[in-house]
Amino acid sequence: MNILENIYSRRNIKKFKPDMVEPEQINKWLEAGTMAPNHKMTQPWEVYMIGPETRTILNHKTNFCQAPVVLAILSKHGSTEIETYENALATACFVQNLNLAAWAEGVGTFWSSMGYAAKNREIMGIPDGYDCIGVFGIGYPEEISQPKERTAIQEKIKYLP
Repeated sequence: MNILENIYSRRNIKKFKPDMVEPEQINKWLEAGTMAPNHKMTQPWEVYMIGPETRTILNHKTNFCQAPVVLAILSKHGSTEIETYENALATACFVQNLNLAAWAEGVGTFWSSMGYAAKNREIMGIPDGYDCIGVFGIGYPEEISQPKERTAIQEKIKYLP
């Protein structure tokens, strides 16, 4: 699949098969994540692999759509406000690389923002000085939804003099 097909076909998966994803595959996709642009090579991302005990305590309303693998992606704060901002953007790029690398091999992801909540940060042991960019279910899709309609990019472009 070429990169544009990959981008246009990728979906947030809401129902996963129970089949386990090999750790080597996940590591390969995480490694692809590290190729994300990051200002001054801060490499601000951290990955927490969520085990069954923590997953149960987190008590996600859909149990991460039954994904066999759950992980959290964190972004380290910088020494300045702008560096913290840049780090969060870089970590979002890391996530997109991870999502696209997995999707290219038939594996989907489910992105939840539940890591933002103080209670969930405490459960996962996220230290001060980090933002949780998301908690992700990863697995083979049981269902792939149709794309939702998007606003035409022409309506989002502003030309400056």
